Amino acid sequence: MTTDAAAHPDTTADKAAFDAAAAEEFAERLFGDYTSAMVTLMIDIGHRTGLFDAAAAGPATSAKLAERAGLTERYVREWLGALTTAGITRYDPLTRTYTLPAEHAACLTGGGATNVAPLSLIVGHLATHIDDVTTAFREGGGVPYEKFRPRFTDVMDGINRGLFDGQLIDGVLPLAGDLPARLASGVRAADIGCGTGRALIVLAEAFPASTFVGYDIAADAIDRARAEAADAGLTNVTFEVCDVAHLPADARFDVVFAFDAIHDQADPEGVLRGVHDALVPGGSFVAVDIKASSHLENNVGNPIAPLIYAVSTMHCMTVSLACGGAGLGTAWGEELARQMFADAGFEVVSVSDVPDDPIDILYHCRRP
Repeated sequence: MTTDAAAHPDTTADKAAFDAAAAEEFAERLFGDYTSAMVTLMIDIGHRTGLFDAAAAGPATSAKLAERAGLTERYVREWLGALTTAGITRYDPLTRTYTLPAEHAACLTGGGATNVAPLSLIVGHLATHIDDVTTAFREGGGVPYEKFRPRFTDVMDGINRGLFDGQLIDGVLPLAGDLPARLASGVRAADIGCGTGRALIVLAEAFPASTFVGYDIAADAIDRARAEAADAGLTNVTFEVCDVAHLPADARFDVVFAFDAIHDQADPEGVLRGVHDALVPGGSFVAVDIKASSHLENNVGNPIAPLIYAVSTMHCMTVSLACGGAGLGTAWGEELARQMFADAGFEVVSVSDVPDDPIDILYHCRRP
């Protein structure tokens, strides 16, 4: 027989145990989270409109800043109110001027890997799909990748381009042992899930003796990759629309790259087996993917972990489940990654942090 307290947990004793101060502290934290989300949208706008570049040019009134950026002053002034109270810009009430500190400008402007403003774009984009994802919570399945395009193509290009331009040759490739020397001498290389192809274009320019092919399921991304390669006058790189779970039967490569492309596949195990089979013996598989543990308890305390799990919920996991896939998710983690690489027949040579990229790590694998 249950006691009255067990049957009715809302008892005086339970109420006494309730920590009102802790609840208030948690509510304040939630308001902080909501505020940060809205500030992220302001960063998105600043990146898209060039306001950060205009602000980096020097202190200015809202009118002057609007003039520099070619925008409407009233909107710029309100935007500045959000950024100033968020501690991103500083305001002098005597001169009515706003300043973007050099240290902040370094993180919000420029074409290199230190500009993290493009990452803000993913928040606004994924938010537009919240109704479809909520439906999947109730009904199962997922949101197909096609629904996220073409905007997703633009967002990912913006996020990755700075890293590829600033770090791929001198920061990322040296993590894979003698790979730079092999590329310089001439090899056959592929990029699976290449998106707009920026990584291969950078590689093709740096290593003219090698030949490169990029595969991606998104025709709009491949069109952009082909156009950029043509504009650059490159003849050693090509791009093909292809589901990387089904690489061409005659594909043979010395090196295969995958940049954040494994964890959202419908059939990641099949993709890895296909890459293994497409590599010549002794060939290298270089996978840049998410830096996380496969075990939730090990990710608690990682300040980036909420971002990783949320992006997974809103995109990476759901596009896989939409195809009846594995739904690995963005936080598939190093432990599972190592096991899946081994199961596909790879030797994991090394695992390294990626310079100027706190979200990813690099797996250097070899086909024996």
